Amino acid sequence: MAFEPPPRLVRALGETPPDGDDWLARLPVEAQQAVDLRVLTVERVQLPGGRSSLVVLVRRADGTPAVLKLAPRRARPESERAALAHWGGAGAVQLLEPSSGSSGEGVLLLERLHPDVSVRSLPEAKALLEAAGTLRRLWVEPPVGSDAVFETVAARTGRQADAMSASAGADAEVAPLVEAALAAREELLVAPPEARLLHGTFRQSKVLAAERVPWLAVGPDPVVGECAFDLARLVRDRVEDLIGSSSGPGTTRRRVKRLAESLDVDQERLRGWTLFRAVESGVRALRVGRPKDAELLLEFAGWL
Repeated sequence: MAFEPPPRLVRALGETPPDGDDWLARLPVEAQQAVDLRVLTVERVQLPGGRSSLVVLVRRADGTPAVLKLAPRRARPESERAALAHWGGAGAVQLLEPSSGSSGEGVLLLERLHPDVSVRSLPEAKALLEAAGTLRRLWVEPPVGSDAVFETVAARTGRQADAMSASAGADAEVAPLVEAALAAREELLVAPPEARLLHGTFRQSKVLAAERVPWLAVGPDPVVGECAFDLARLVRDRVEDLIGSSSGPGTTRRRVKRLAESLDVDQERLRGWTLFRAVESGVRALRVGRPKDAELLLEFAGWL
């Protein structure tokens, strides 16, 4: 089988400087090697797939369905492996190989969920409830020695803040939002209330239907920090629907309040991280040539 990367993956990786990484060119060969080493039968490549990895639906030698995931180093796949191992299937997809060993860095063999059924298929209120319940299960104490494995919220957002500052200098229209987002970040980092292992990129599409429990999270980009940071990305889910609604600003504020109360997160801290993450995503969308996405995100951020 030809392991051609889906167009969505090619486009997404093209938005990030490769730093000499020729992963896409090597991917077909490495995917075949990973399949052969594990004696897997390939069913199909998942389409449209993710923005940072190749996902292949496979069966193991005993016929058990599984997922083979291959990701470049810049997507931090070994950090994902460590988080999935620590969660042990509680709230997240089960890791079937606990260690990369000699099988190749950036190759994950995972429990098969229902890849085409996420909580986004549910009505909005139900989807938020199920997603929030899944997220709560992931917020655990990080493993001992995790400093060498996982980024902190401070470190990750620090890199993002530097990029935002540079972009704001070149675009006077977004400068006020960037200044507000950066000020919010500085205030939030003064005294964070807890340090938990977080999913890092949680949203409705990252919660898939499963067999052993109704819903499980996939695709973490784990980070250690306060829970409000993780929840912030969920606040803006279905942002296109919010922007298209005359009640969008009010709905957004009610969503912040409802999610904060349901997960025992400080409402103002959630609002602050939602602002920062929306502005960061919007500025990044502008930088890589996605003006429509940027317009939605920055309008949403203005409501906060």
